[in-house]
Amino acid sequence: MAFSTQPYYTAHVTGKARLLAAAALWLWAIQPGGAMAFMLSSPAFDPGKPIPKQYTCEGRDVSPPIRWSDVPAKATSLALICDDPDAPAGTWVHWVIYDIPAATIELREAVPPDENLSGGARQGVNDFRKVGYGGPCPPPGKPHRYFFKLYALDGPTGLEPRATKDDVLKAVKGHVVGETQLVGTYQR
Repeated sequence: MAFSTQPYYTAHVTGKARLLAAAALWLWAIQPGGAMAFMLSSPAFDPGKPIPKQYTCEGRDVSPPIRWSDVPAKATSLALICDDPDAPAGTWVHWVIYDIPAATIELREAVPPDENLSGGARQGVNDFRKVGYGGPCPPPGKPHRYFFKLYALDGPTGLEPRATKDDVLKAVKGHVVGETQLVGTYQR
């Protein structure tokens, strides 16, 4: 299974530490007006930090685990796009995945490069002209930034598998009820 509606792991914290951690997280995540923040994260790398080599063309070139929380209540599906705005020829698309059921809480490591995934999600074509994830592979030099953007949608995209980033962005226009992002870096 490429994605899961079940927690990936459970942390064990006891007593006062649990209470303090929960209070800190609640205060940090609350948005003005009382809504919880729609958040995206990865256990593989911290925001703004390097993406580990195993998720790049210099490693296993598999997708990193991606998790999210507090999906807006009006969402019925999700779409994720990963791209690199620092590529020499302009923004380079690394991953397009859409029609992810809104109850999903993560994409596990190494999502297979299948057009249709269990649960109904579909994958599009990246700029490597392949279906699924294509990891960072910048030319030697300065670090590149990789934006993982998650869109909460009020319905499915209606797209067939193999859609491009542009196809997905056109399909979601007017249907986004929330969005969040995670940025990682990579340098060769």
